[in-house]
Amino acid sequence: MQAWRVHTPGEPIEAMRLEEVPEPVPGEGEVRLKVLAANVNFPDALLARGQYQIRPPLPFTPGVEICGETEDGRRVIANPSLPHGGFAEYVTAPARALLPAPDTLDDAEAAALHIGYQTGWFGLHRRARLQSGETLLVHAAAGGVGSAAVQLGKAAGATVIGVVGGKAKARTAEELGCDLVIDRTADDTAQVAARVKEFTGGRGADVVYDPVGGEAYTASAKCVAFEGRIVVVGFASGTVPAPALNHALVKNYAVLGLHWGLYAAKDPAAVLACHTLLTRLAAEGAVKPLVTERIPLAGAADAVQRLADGTTAGRLVVVPALDGGGSR
Repeated sequence: MQAWRVHTPGEPIEAMRLEEVPEPVPGEGEVRLKVLAANVNFPDALLARGQYQIRPPLPFTPGVEICGETEDGRRVIANPSLPHGGFAEYVTAPARALLPAPDTLDDAEAAALHIGYQTGWFGLHRRARLQSGETLLVHAAAGGVGSAAVQLGKAAGATVIGVVGGKAKARTAEELGCDLVIDRTADDTAQVAARVKEFTGGRGADVVYDPVGGEAYTASAKCVAFEGRIVVVGFASGTVPAPALNHALVKNYAVLGLHWGLYAAKDPAAVLACHTLLTRLAAEGAVKPLVTERIPLAGAADAVQRLADGTTAGRLVVVPALDGGGSR
């Protein structure tokens, strides 16, 4: 089969090589899946660079989230077992963690429903306890992670402010339903915070969802409301902020960390319950992964690089059948 592999860490476009390799053999408690679609995630870029918290043995195949087909023909959502990641024709995955792919979503949409939406739901509801009527501020609102948070925020009855980088991404955020869109390329950190305060009548954002870090976190701390909650999801900017705890004290807000993978390890029943909820929201049309590009397997390295460079909107999904064959 064909699979992208990393032999030496580096930038994805240089480190990833498309090779002919044997099909992976399932270990104990695993199943082999045909890859119908593999969603491109920021961790894939970090894996290629050797910067992710998990470092699989070299050589390995990136790709942490797929929609696949079991040997008996069921469509499932899975997190492949590294080093046999999803940018390949076949993967192995833990049998106990397979989730049914919603019938209302095609393969590419189903592949993009899992990590980003689970992270959004746990961040907004389990960690921040977002309430209907509150104001939610989402950084990188047009991206894969941010767009999921926007949809989940609207589904929860929140007023949603989206921060984006550029006019094209601003249009995407507007189409997603953001009540206010702020282009950070036109406004500096202080101006972003000022616009949030103005829009909320001086109160600020009740919940901030931040997958960016760096200056985004600085803006968040300036405009978070009394008893507000800042959910730290990741550091796509490459800069890990150092929160001023005295500032959190005097303004009475909370900084909350969210590592979704810990729920998969420590509370798998909650992950299944969340998937059931997301499936219902998808059936109702309240959430729908924003798949902006369906890419053949041969284009996977370029897709991961573009995501890493911050030039994409929505979700890029690798569909091996586009290289030849059929997919739903």
